[in-house]
Amino acid sequence: MCDYSLHGVASRPAKIGDRLVTTEFANTTTLGFASVDDPTMAVCLRPGTELGFENIPQYWRPFTRWLPRTHPRQLATGVARSRYIHRDRPDTHHDALEFADGTTVLLTRLCPGQRATVLQLPADMQNITQADDHERPAVEASLALAR
Repeated sequence: MCDYSLHGVASRPAKIGDRLVTTEFANTTTLGFASVDDPTMAVCLRPGTELGFENIPQYWRPFTRWLPRTHPRQLATGVARSRYIHRDRPDTHHDALEFADGTTVLLTRLCPGQRATVLQLPADMQNITQADDHERPAVEASLALAR
């Protein structure tokens, strides 16, 4: 899913092998993933999508990004799985990444310009992408019922 703050931006779901970059989108106050090939298109990660970063990612602690003399923090690993957090709070960001060391960081706190590759989709999404065209409507209908 893409956070509520990206609803005004053109978007598409992530695919295995997508090369992504953390981006600040025009006319928004938020950050998300975009395709390296099309930086204006938000790429939405379903919970459970696994990413591998080119370099160890960096992020900003809450309320420190615009303060003078502050620096981003570096994570311990470059492999992460997307998560949806704070479901009970509709007025906040929900898209987060959980890293292999257990650290969870909101996607909006990552530093812009970091590159990652989609390594694996959640099991329900893999079934859709591997289904034949004549099977696809049945798979999508079963996923809609499961939600």
